[in-house]
Amino acid sequence: MMRTFLSFILITLFSIESHSQGCCSGGSGSPIAGGDSQGVLQDRQVEVAANYQYFSTNKFYVQDRDTVAMFDNLSSNYLYFRLAYGLTRNLTMSVESGYFINKTQIGINRVDTFSSSGIADLILFPRYDILNRTTETRRTEITLGLGLKIPLGKYDDSTHIFTSPTTGKKYYTTSPPTVQPTNGSNDFIFYGFFYRGFPLKNFRLFSNVIYIRKGWNPLGQKFGDYASVGLFASQTFFKKLGVTLQVKGEWIDSMQYDKNVDMLALYNVDVTSTGGRKIFFVPQLSFTHNNFTFYALSEIPLYQYLNGTQVGSQHQITAGISYRFNAYKSKIKTNNAGEAYMCPMKCDGGGSNEPGKCSKCGMDLNKQ
Repeated sequence: MMRTFLSFILITLFSIESHSQGCCSGGSGSPIAGGDSQGVLQDRQVEVAANYQYFSTNKFYVQDRDTVAMFDNLSSNYLYFRLAYGLTRNLTMSVESGYFINKTQIGINRVDTFSSSGIADLILFPRYDILNRTTETRRTEITLGLGLKIPLGKYDDSTHIFTSPTTGKKYYTTSPPTVQPTNGSNDFIFYGFFYRGFPLKNFRLFSNVIYIRKGWNPLGQKFGDYASVGLFASQTFFKKLGVTLQVKGEWIDSMQYDKNVDMLALYNVDVTSTGGRKIFFVPQLSFTHNNFTFYALSEIPLYQYLNGTQVGSQHQITAGISYRFNAYKSKIKTNNAGEAYMCPMKCDGGGSNEPGKCSKCGMDLNKQ
């Protein structure tokens, strides 16, 4: 039960778009919704998950100081989907993608307002357990992952600006990166996860590290590389209610561009106003029933230092649902007509024909 709860509890602790490359540049930070703060699935276990993310801000910063707004509001409504499968007891593969219901930048007094919608990126994300050790009083897990982000959405969408009254010809301009569904580059994702659980106390401490190496897109843009570190403490109450507190630090490098491309004239991007670092406090509640987990969280910015003049983080909430099931039936034989109960960790503690706890790790036995 604890492993299932751990794997569910922090699926969404990063926004798909961090909006950390602000007012004139926009762009994306981490493309992994939730930061995948988890280890691996059980052998041949399936996970299906979806979440809704809302982001809105009208805050602008010069370094770490508030400044005058350069547009009225930047907001997005985003749906994220994930399908994961335990190929072996140590290796899990997930396929993830998302869809922007809308992504809108509203100009001052609603002048120069831009909006878009559509599919974003496809993420292929395998991860592997290099250590998984369980005793009666604690469990330790270390997981490494290497993923690939493939852009599927629009990164060069244009907006109709005016029609010539003499010729009738329509003129378009490329929409700012803040409202494009993707940054248009193939990115590599490096991931690390460390977990220390105390089953008898229903308490967990864990952390994750994500580094994303951004590639160049066909427009001659390279959005800054992204890195984050998350530290978590989690407690389970009444076997179903989870409370998790996180402190997360983010860093985004400055944007690069082809010297033959005028970023400001063509794309409204001031490269000196890209990159920065942030610290967030992230409380989360989750509720687990059978194989379902429901969760909600909010990212609260504690500190922001942004290069140049950029839009900062303000309001961001996430709510979602996850479901897990085994892709095959257990072949464990029982001594009577009752159901078999087995440890979800598949450790050496054995099973039982009655509900109870694993004799080795102390976790609740699951009905097969």
